[in-house]
Amino acid sequence: MNIYIHELKAYRKSTMLWTALLVFLLILFMSLFPSIAHDFDEFKKILEGFPEGVRKAIGLQVESMGTVVGFYSYTFLYLTLCGAIQGMNFGISIVSKETREKTADFLLTKPVTRKKVLSSKILAAITSLIVTNVIFIIAAVLLANLVKTEAYSLKIFLMISLTLFFIQMIFFSMGILIAVVFSKIKSVITVSLGVVFMFFMVGLLAAVGGEDGGHYFSPFKYFDTAYIIRNSSYEPSYALVGTGVIIVSLAASYLIYTKKDIHSV
Repeated sequence: MNIYIHELKAYRKSTMLWTALLVFLLILFMSLFPSIAHDFDEFKKILEGFPEGVRKAIGLQVESMGTVVGFYSYTFLYLTLCGAIQGMNFGISIVSKETREKTADFLLTKPVTRKKVLSSKILAAITSLIVTNVIFIIAAVLLANLVKTEAYSLKIFLMISLTLFFIQMIFFSMGILIAVVFSKIKSVITVSLGVVFMFFMVGLLAAVGGEDGGHYFSPFKYFDTAYIIRNSSYEPSYALVGTGVIIVSLAASYLIYTKKDIHSV
């Protein structure tokens, strides 16, 4: 419990900053909706002029852009990009910091098992991500009710919003695995940005290529907002793959972390 509380306090400022950033972007995007909804016919003609490949790549559904859920689902691609960086950043930093800050010899000589150390760190990071998502979702619902021009499905809106947490968990688990495999990570944000943007670009290319299986290579494509709006559900195959990535990454992280040599210098 002491390690859990210590990590929560250590990442409190970072959690607040990432949450503030996500809410700021949310306010920025949603503030544009009233103008777009008011002049949607003209805006629709502009969007229809975009090449089909570009529309697919950025997840642009022209017909639904005039609704608050449709507009939110489009902007959500960029919100999840920031959320994924937060998840990956937490995953890498919370495990690798003992090596970077040369405190491993202090922590690992305490009368606690490595499994307990890693579990406490993971639970603290997940708690921080949950706090971020609770605040984000509350802000999103309030803003949607403020700018809406007609009634919308709260269930679908919440299902789309919850995918932020699922995607963060995928990148968080991959971040932990990267941290335990590569011991000497000097710049956490550099690695986080590199990995997340790589998967983001893969997702864009997969979207242009259509449904040919390429979506499985990018977590950004595991929760298609257009599918959620049409079916009020997540695509089972992608949800299973996402869950599998989390379980395998965490299991491999425990296996490696409990056996590897950890140097303090």
